[in-house]
Amino acid sequence: MDLDQLAEKILRSGFVEIEASGRHVHLTKEQSMTLFGHLLTPEKPLSQPGQFVARERVRVLGPRGRFDNVAVLGPERSEAQVEVSRTDAVTLGLDPPLKQSGDTAGSPGAVLETERGSVVLDHGVIVAMRHIHLTPADAERFHVKDGDQVALQTTGPRGLVFSHTVIRVSEKFAPRAHLDYDEANACGFRKGDFGRILT
Repeated sequence: MDLDQLAEKILRSGFVEIEASGRHVHLTKEQSMTLFGHLLTPEKPLSQPGQFVARERVRVLGPRGRFDNVAVLGPERSEAQVEVSRTDAVTLGLDPPLKQSGDTAGSPGAVLETERGSVVLDHGVIVAMRHIHLTPADAERFHVKDGDQVALQTTGPRGLVFSHTVIRVSEKFAPRAHLDYDEANACGFRKGDFGRILT
């Protein structure tokens, strides 16, 4: 049995691979030019098709603290977004809302810096809701649809059940569950772990 067949068998059993997502930034093309003088340079592909970790890094500053060497994910978007964990937010001195990625309404801002320049965001800092990426075929198999909320049961010695896990469906997605580092640490996540979708 090859890896693709194994992944398909696991999905049929109601399991999906989990990934831990650390603090990161999304930029517009204009902001990339301001901060780096060029568009983002792909360094490493991510599990979601077409998305990548860029070679470039930024400094994120809040009212109370800062983080250096923060990852930038590409490709560029139509609006900037800074995704942090709740613990990160405390360090920065911010109180960002819990939101789905792409929904930055009512969120606080931050300053992004590099040696070349800076960008002041008046909003865009969020704590991203944990979520599961699925293709339409996978969603049909699990009897869920885009925007549904399910429970995600993790395995291992610190296994937990995470309620209010958002389903996100697109033909462009690869099936993965995404937790932030606070959530990943709480359940003792290790790379390669799987979680079970409970509907």
